[in-house]
Amino acid sequence: MKKTFLTGCLLLAGLISQAQHEPYVKETDPAVLEKLDQWQDWKFGLMMHWGTYSQWGIVESWSLCPEDEGWTQRKPAGIPYYEYKQKYEALPNTFNPVSFDPAKWAAAAKRAGMKYMVFTTKHHDGFNMFDTKQSDYKITAPNVPFSKDPRADVTKETFNAFRKEGIHIGAYFSKPDWHVNSYWWSYFPPKDRNPSYEISKYPELWKQFSDFTYKQIEELMTGYGKVEILWLDGGWVRPLSMQTKESLSWSKTPPQDQDINMPAIASMARKHQPGLIVVDRSVHGPYENYRTPEQSIPEKPLDYPWETCMTMGGSWSYVPNDQYKRVNVLIHNLVDIVAKGGNYLLNIGPGPDGKWHDEAYRKLDSIGQWMNVNGDAIYGTRSVAPYKDGKVCFTQKKDGTLYAIYLLDENESLPAVIRFGGVTLKKGTKMELLGGKGKVSWKEVDGMIEVKMPSVPLKHAAVIKIKV
Repeated sequence: MKKTFLTGCLLLAGLISQAQHEPYVKETDPAVLEKLDQWQDWKFGLMMHWGTYSQWGIVESWSLCPEDEGWTQRKPAGIPYYEYKQKYEALPNTFNPVSFDPAKWAAAAKRAGMKYMVFTTKHHDGFNMFDTKQSDYKITAPNVPFSKDPRADVTKETFNAFRKEGIHIGAYFSKPDWHVNSYWWSYFPPKDRNPSYEISKYPELWKQFSDFTYKQIEELMTGYGKVEILWLDGGWVRPLSMQTKESLSWSKTPPQDQDINMPAIASMARKHQPGLIVVDRSVHGPYENYRTPEQSIPEKPLDYPWETCMTMGGSWSYVPNDQYKRVNVLIHNLVDIVAKGGNYLLNIGPGPDGKWHDEAYRKLDSIGQWMNVNGDAIYGTRSVAPYKDGKVCFTQKKDGTLYAIYLLDENESLPAVIRFGGVTLKKGTKMELLGGKGKVSWKEVDGMIEVKMPSVPLKHAAVIKIKV
């Protein structure tokens, strides 16, 4: 027994080591490569986490997970697990977002300069925000008050509203499902976020779950218009051979072979949606077309497509009186991310009534005012060395046009002279200040470019267009 156990551990350790060093796998489908290149031009997107949990103003789904982590705590503290689970799963009975107005969301996103969106069709708790035929745990079920509303299929309504504004559509979908019996089988209590049973002992249950997942994704790919991104969350659902040290740290129980047949899912999805970008988050392989650092910005450019997903406030889902980031911070994040070659996916959580906080609209409008003037330095650009020098970030168009973006501190006036290094310019190179009248002149001093700026009132960041 010990020898067999040791052999298994050594084999698993080898698989983990191999998976940890897996490089980015470049897509080979020409249609997907073309879509990825377009996606890298979009730069700025909106994400929305929304579900029955918004009624309690709590972290999405995670309080159902029997792991003792800061983000899994139940309120009130000390409530017995099954009592809590029963109350949580009764939330659909009171879910009635009568102020749901996706056209208002879409208009605000467009004003902000967002080019794509990712909407949670289902989170880990298994509550479906679309009219799935695979489950009765959904917003269109008869027990949900909002099901009587003609807008009850909120995923369809949201996709249509954003599509009408010319915004590209992405569907967030949780691979794990903590409601369906073929994942958290009621015969056994869940021990952590993973299946409550041993897959190797009950393969027929896992087959049911894999089929269920396939069918739900097929519904999204066939009944909701053009979808360009399939954004899959729950990276612990993966083949055993693709486990890493990171993914194993998410489990309190022995690792299992949670293979849902991604090749079949991706093939089916792209048959219905040619060129579809598939993002199997954190599962480094052929179905992670771009990577998604969460709530963080890499220190340096990455040599593959990537997107920082980050909250506008402090929470992914709605909480009352959430504290939103300052506009200066949001714009600086956008510039920093784009200068390093990434996209910025900014999350706003709708409330139980279907509304955003008023502050979210104000932030987006302020971002839009800046983007209307300076968007040329953001859209359709790529990372260029040195990407950043002090308070100056750099981006470059495909035609070679260079942008130097000076990050203004809160309430800082535009300096009379901006200096940066790492850039070599030919004599006679012309510059202009976007959104500012007045002459811009430059000279080279000790290997540094010194740009004399006009005296104009600017906020957040000043963009110098350099016609190389």
